[in-house]
Parts: sequence; structure tokens; C-alpha cells
Amino acid sequence: MFYYICLRRRSRSGTRGEALTSRRAMESGQRATLPISVEVEQYAKEVLDFSSHYGSENSMSYTMWNLAGMPNVYPSSGDFTQTAVFRAYGVWWEQCASAPLPFRRTPKAFHSQDYIELAFEEPVYPTAVEVLETYHPGAIVQIMACSLNPFSQNPPTDVRWEVLWAEEPTKVLTPQARQFSPSIKQLSFPTNLIRVEVNSSLLKYYTELDAVVLRGQKERPILSRYRMPRIDICDLRDSDEELSDPGASFRQAGDGKHINLGNGYFDKLPYELIQLIVSHLTLPDLCRLTQTCKLLSQHCCDPLQYIQLSLQPYWARLSDTSLSHLQGRCTLLQRLNLSWTGNRGALTLTGFSSFMKACGGSLVGLELSCCHFLSEPCLEVISQTCPGLQELNLSSCDRLHPQAFTHISKLTRLRRLVLYRTRIEQTAMLRILTFCIELRHLNLGSFILCWLTIEDYDVVASMLAVRCRSLRSLDLWRCRSLSERGLAELAAGCRLLEELDLGWCSTLQSSSGCFQHLARNLQCLRKLFLTANRTVCDSDIEELAANCPALQHLDILGTRMVSSSSLRKLLQACPKLLLLDVSFCAQVDARIVQELCGLFPNVAIKKSFTQ
Repeated sequence: MFYYICLRRRSRSGTRGEALTSRRAMESGQRATLPISVEVEQYAKEVLDFSSHYGSENSMSYTMWNLAGMPNVYPSSGDFTQTAVFRAYGVWWEQCASAPLPFRRTPKAFHSQDYIELAFEEPVYPTAVEVLETYHPGAIVQIMACSLNPFSQNPPTDVRWEVLWAEEPTKVLTPQARQFSPSIKQLSFPTNLIRVEVNSSLLKYYTELDAVVLRGQKERPILSRYRMPRIDICDLRDSDEELSDPGASFRQAGDGKHINLGNGYFDKLPYELIQLIVSHLTLPDLCRLTQTCKLLSQHCCDPLQYIQLSLQPYWARLSDTSLSHLQGRCTLLQRLNLSWTGNRGALTLTGFSSFMKACGGSLVGLELSCCHFLSEPCLEVISQTCPGLQELNLSSCDRLHPQAFTHISKLTRLRRLVLYRTRIEQTAMLRILTFCIELRHLNLGSFILCWLTIEDYDVVASMLAVRCRSLRSLDLWRCRSLSERGLAELAAGCRLLEELDLGWCSTLQSSSGCFQHLARNLQCLRKLFLTANRTVCDSDIEELAANCPALQHLDILGTRMVSSSSLRKLLQACPKLLLLDVSFCAQVDARIVQELCGLFPNVAIKKSFTQ
């Protein structure tokens, strides 16, 4: 019936037939007279922002900055340091005890886990975006374009993001290099700011990206300038005879009397049942349903529907106004995810502070990863309005002033704190450990060097051993100042540790016996990363086999002194082992890996390669 109405309906600029005729005439005339626009090809000029990377902040190896410029590796395949690599891959990362619980109402179409934003020299109307993937491709799930020119001196007040292409995560059978160029949609504005979002959960190893190419035209394509008039249900006037039903809310009974059905059978359902039905809606659907009737509006605005709120999937559209609209519904809010939101002026201190003061009283979990709008006053507001906060994620908030982190020490009930890729300084860190003695999970990986920073991780390790004896997971990825002394104190004081990441901590030497001492003291270990420590030897592996039967994840990438015999002992003694990374281990070749995989099929044994 609706289709029939639409066919009869005239749009504001003419009938459907007239629109098609005028478009054909326009196309035929312009093809004959207008010149063809030249397509521009350009590589990324600058990396503006990203969520994580495998590399160090003061190096180029495996960092996102490698995506700027022309390709360094492509068409070669394999593990190369000149590529861009994100921090994690696979599903095991989310299965660790340190991983946060997933948020309810996350849209099924939202798959992104990491992102990178790239600026190009000239704004163009995109015709193609090509990503050169050189190792384990298939992680890209979304490509977006922004109306903002990052090099402009007068940025617009209204910043728009449009999806050029999106898809679910895919599992590519081969790790070989490829040129990924999906079919993209046309834009109504020129762009030189491209965002690539990835999901590496289906990959068997780290994905590596070499370069991104933006192709496009400087002039807007002719066919995209003319838009066919849309026949929308909102254009249908009440005078249209097919829709006129003045008695829609009434029905005639058998005796000829009219009965007011009101909300139909919804009035007969228990309140709790309608609440359960509504709880399965995504946030945008919940807001739309609010506008249908008073009954459903009451259910959709019930604060019980907003115990958990993840706004990360809507980062591109979130603003102070959005928070203001949600503020009245979130009085019982317990978990809030604002990761990736608020950048480029979308959220302000005023809007964020107002929301936190109204809704932060019951918060126990707050995710603020990659929120560059955050400032010291924002952290002060959090510390004042969220007295019961237990989880705080400030991952990649790399623009926060080092001394701003001092306010975190007021959150004395913290149990999970993520400070990955931040500029926290040593005094603030020690102050946090002094007062936040209930910490269970702490991430200090890949700190950013600045004039104020953590100079001595031995002091931090000693403080952890004294103040945080209930610690379950500790990430010290690339913390180069940690020595054997600090590790020994940590192992003696935090015996409940289940996860310990010492990847790229190059100052630790196996000859001191530190790893063997660690294995004897931390018998609850489930995850241990000794990535790129060249000194790990057979004695260390055998000590792990003898003392850590619950071990599930072990990364000894890059060691030159571990043999297949010690690995065999480890695999036999640790039946729960799921992941073993022996990439670039000099004494473990592909033949040995294949043999071990045959003997222990439940273990994912990783061995990367280069060509």
C-alpha cells in the first residue's frame, strides 16, 4: 500500500518520470561538452591520531608513523619493522582477566577496535582508497572521510564524518601482502582526512600496513551534483486519501459501538516485561521509540535502561548537546564508555563537567580511551563527582599534562587503571599507588617520553610490592628502566599476579636469575610476555614449566637461547597453554614449529616470517 502511495505521490520538484528524464538529459548534454576531471593520486602526508601501536614512542619500528609517505615494503610479504602494527590481535586479548566486560547495547554493526587518522596534501572527492597490507591482511572494517581540512587555518564549526565503506571482520586465509581497495560511496564534500578502523580479532597474528593511497578528483563529479528528489514518508500530506483514517485509534465493536484501544495490548503487559523488550534496542532506536507514544516514552526514558551506556560507536556524532539530552536519563548510570569521543571540539569541559556532575555519582566504570578533549580540570571533575569509581581507562590520552594525573589518587576505590601511552610523571604515579591500594589491574605500557616522566620503574615496582599486594595484572610493555632489582621486589610482594607483560624491557638480563626467581614466586601466572628479550634461555622456560602449570599465554619472541627441548617440556607441563609466540627465535625453525603443532594441536604456536 505504501509503495502504491509513493508511486502516485508527486515530489516537490516534479514526478518521478520527470526526474529521470531530466537526469538523462543532463547526463547526455554534459558528457558531450564538459572535460573529464583528472584523478589525483596521493599518499598520506601525516599521521594525525591513532589508538595504539606495537612500536615505541621514540622509534619508527612497528609504529603508526610508518603509514605516512610512500610504501617501504609492499609488494613484499612478512614481518617488517618499517610497517604500521597495532598493539593486539586475536580474541585471546579479550579473554584475559584484565580485559573489561563488554557493554550492553553495542550495535552489531560496530566492529572497530583500533583506528588511525591520516592527512593528505590536497582535498579531493574520493574515487578510491587503497590500503597496502603486507602481513596478515583482513583487519580493516571501516573507512571514513572527514569534511575538516586539518591544514586549514580556519576550520569549520560543523565537522562531518561520512562512512566510505564498512564491512564485518573477515578471515583471510593467506598472510601474504595485498592491495585492499574496496568500492566506496561518493561524497558531497572534498576531503583530505581519512580514518581507517580495524578489528584484528579473526587474525592469527599481527596485521601490518605499509601505506594508504587516496585517489580522487579536485572538482566534484558531475553526476553526484544532481540528486534525485526523494519520495519520503514525511512528504505525504494528511490530505492524501490513502492515508486518511480519522478513526485509526478506534475500532468498531460488534454492536456498532467504538472502542478506544489506546496503546493496544501493550497496556496489558507487565512493566518489567516491556522494560525487558526495550532493553534489546540500541541507543538510537531507544531514542526514536521515545517519540512514538507516552507509554513507550516512559519506558525508554527510565533510568534503569541506562545503567550501562556505551557512546563509543557514535563518536562521530556525539556532542555537548547529545550529553545534555541524555543527562536526565542517566541518574543511575554505573558504567560509561566515552572512548574516541569529543575530539576536535565536539565535547567541551563545560558539557563534560555538567554531565559528570549530574550522572557520575553512581559510576563504577569509566572508559575514556583516546579522548583528546580531556584536560586537568576534567580529571579533577571526575575525582570529585565519582567517589565510587573502580575502573578508569585513559589509554592513548597522550595530550594530558603529566601533573594532571595527580587527581586520580583521590579515587581510592580504583581496581583497574589503564595509563597506556600517557605522559604520567613519577610523582603522580607514586601518589596514585600510595592511596589506591585496592588496584587489581594496572597498565603502564609504552609511556610517552617528555620532560616529566617516570624515570625509575624500580621505584614504581617497589611501591607496587608494598601497597598493592592484591594486584592481578601488570603491563610494563616497553618500560626500559626496570631492572632485576625492581622485578625481584615485585615478584616477592605481588604473589597473586596472573598477567605480567615485560615485553621489550631490554634492561632485564636472564643471567641475573630474575626470570627464574619470577617463575618460583608467581605460580599463579597465566600470561607472561618476555617479548624481544634476547637473553631468555632454556633454564627460564624449564622453571616456568615446573612452577606455572596454569600458564595460558607466553611470548618469547626474539630469544636466541631457547631450544625445542625446553619448549616441549613447557607444553607438556602446561596443559592450559593457548598461545606460544616463538617468532624470530634463532633455535626454533619452521620444521620444529610444525612438529610441535602436530603434538600439541590445542596450542597456537606463532612463528612470523619475512620474505
